[in-house]
Amino acid sequence: MRRDPDFQRYAAARVASLIGSAITYIAMPVLIYQMTGSNLWTAFAVVAETLPYVCLGLFAGALADRVDRRRVMITSDVVSGVLLASVPVAYFLGGLTAPHALAVGFVSQASFVFFDAANFGALPTLAGVSRIAAAQSFVFGASTAVELVVPGLVGAALAVVAPGPLLALDAISFLASALLIRAIARPLWDASRASAAPRRLGADIRDGLRFLWGHPIVRINVLVGMTQSFSGGAFVGQLVPWADQVLGVPPGDRRLGLMFTAWAVGSLGASALYPRLSRWRGEAWVTLLALPLSALGAMACALARDWWVAVAFVAAWGVVYVTVIINSITLRQRITPEHLQSRVNTTGRMLAYGVGSVSGALTAGVVSEAAGPRTALALAAGVTAAGAVAAWLSPLRRHGLEASARL
Repeated sequence: MRRDPDFQRYAAARVASLIGSAITYIAMPVLIYQMTGSNLWTAFAVVAETLPYVCLGLFAGALADRVDRRRVMITSDVVSGVLLASVPVAYFLGGLTAPHALAVGFVSQASFVFFDAANFGALPTLAGVSRIAAAQSFVFGASTAVELVVPGLVGAALAVVAPGPLLALDAISFLASALLIRAIARPLWDASRASAAPRRLGADIRDGLRFLWGHPIVRINVLVGMTQSFSGGAFVGQLVPWADQVLGVPPGDRRLGLMFTAWAVGSLGASALYPRLSRWRGEAWVTLLALPLSALGAMACALARDWWVAVAFVAAWGVVYVTVIINSITLRQRITPEHLQSRVNTTGRMLAYGVGSVSGALTAGVVSEAAGPRTALALAAGVTAAGAVAAWLSPLRRHGLEASARL
């Protein structure tokens, strides 16, 4: 992959965008928490990021399978960049409010849903089916290397700079991503489909849903992924209140950046380990083994009382959590036919990431308001544990045994 110029441009575009997204990932919850002081309002920052998948995932996936994916990705980047730029502008004009910030988060993420839908089909087309696992690990590894550095810098910056102006860097990163995607020479979709007989968009959506629900491995992979995303949404939505109220790390404390860096360290470990794990036992067994460990990691974080212990638990949880994510995407992309890639993978992400994270963030926000962040995180860990049990009782276990016999 390192010798493929087009793939390098693609990876650079993803890294550029993720630099900015990592800033917003930290700055937006801190911004909302500082403006409102509410655990529930802080959870809304995660809801604003993930709800667009629930609303638009089906439509975006079907659209990305029938139009030029490069054009979709570039347009999405430009729209997101312009929207995010409105937050620092409003801040400097003295008119920034929590509803404005959340609305920008929602609409810019809605635009990103279309980018992500096109990206799901673009990566297998660009890398080739035989190199999907290597390509995913390379992208996750490069992105995580950035995330190792950025959260610490953002945490330090928040000690001296308000979170609102920092979002300007995310706006710039989207524009850089658009330029890099535009520079890719190879096509990112099968242009011959443009001349095919037109179909209703609803028929395309039904095809994607039919494949996802009709394939037992893809179906259970998505359903158990929802339980993991539930705990992930709960954690991200309550990280700032949890750090403040349980660990004694208030917003603006540099240690908050270390919490995010710890997760990135775990993600980097997952990126390095995953190719070996998938070759060792196959994707099905990776899910079966990593999902229970993810539930344990979530519970360990909920029980932590000291910030340095919590940092260690967050890093360990990050390893297995991100392993499940990479594995789920790889498994879906390996099984799904090329002409269904965008709609099936976007629908899978809509359910696993969108529905799972939104329900986790909202549930944790309500529980945290009533009983505190630790109780909310413990409840979320229990949901992921239930998903692990379901995975072991599903056809995924038989699929894993069959795949192991072929290795």
